[in-house]
Amino acid sequence: MITAATMPSATPQPTQPPVGDPPAAPTTAPERRIYAPVQFDDRSRPVQVVIGGLIPIALGALAGILIGSSATAYWVLGLLAGVGAFLSGFEHRGGWEAADRGFFGGVFYGVALLVVHALVGTEAKVSLGSFPPLLVVITAIAGMLLAAAGGRIGRALRERAGLQAPPDPDER
Repeated sequence: MITAATMPSATPQPTQPPVGDPPAAPTTAPERRIYAPVQFDDRSRPVQVVIGGLIPIALGALAGILIGSSATAYWVLGLLAGVGAFLSGFEHRGGWEAADRGFFGGVFYGVALLVVHALVGTEAKVSLGSFPPLLVVITAIAGMLLAAAGGRIGRALRERAGLQAPPDPDER
């Protein structure tokens, strides 16, 4: 005998969600991640020397070799060095502090470029101008401006994300 309780129904019965289903997605915006590297001042002194001095010197030395062999390779390396200067600004509290590092990184890069180019003794595929030491001033200013821009943008991103950055004593 078939009773109503055992008889299949023509209308679909509501089903309960399985126990293991994940909860519904939250309606809030997803968490934004920002590029916030370790601050330069928080690094050990040997690491500061390497990333603040030796890397710009090594890139400048490589540029000094490339300037005598390939204009394209020289400009690509210069572009990569510029990107590095900009990103190095993110390791500082603000633009002014980053500008100091960018200035000296540019000086190290420019001096190493000229010294290695003179030691290698090749003819430059790219004009160094009538007074090549002026290149050091140009690379210093470019490094300073790029790092300062990175520092300022990094600070703004950290503030917008609600990360508390210690005040930069030089920014008023």
